[in-house]
Amino acid sequence: MEVMDRIQKQVDSDAIVLYMKGTPQFPQCGFSSRAAQNLAATKIGFSYVNILEDMEVFQNLPKFSDWPTFPQIYFNSELIGGGDIIAEMAEMGTLKDEMEKAVKEFEGKNNS
Repeated sequence: MEVMDRIQKQVDSDAIVLYMKGTPQFPQCGFSSRAAQNLAATKIGFSYVNILEDMEVFQNLPKFSDWPTFPQIYFNSELIGGGDIIAEMAEMGTLKDEMEKAVKEFEGKNNS
């Protein structure tokens, strides 16, 4: 499977997908760590892809999303942004609501 198809399949696989360096339990950079912590603090489940384990994804995700940096967060296959956007949403108190909305939309789309 071509890498762009694989990335598309990954972002389509769950309501919330975090592309990060490392894992939520063992992040490999501060930005990824903060993004994972902000998402986890909502107590809403999310998927993640450790870009350090797949160099093709690491190299091509910026082209796929037209977003040059990591981490990258997707809600329902749509790029929300990077760690700074998630931090702002958490500070403003909108992150949990947006994540809940994404999960409901994903479930509705996949249960019809």
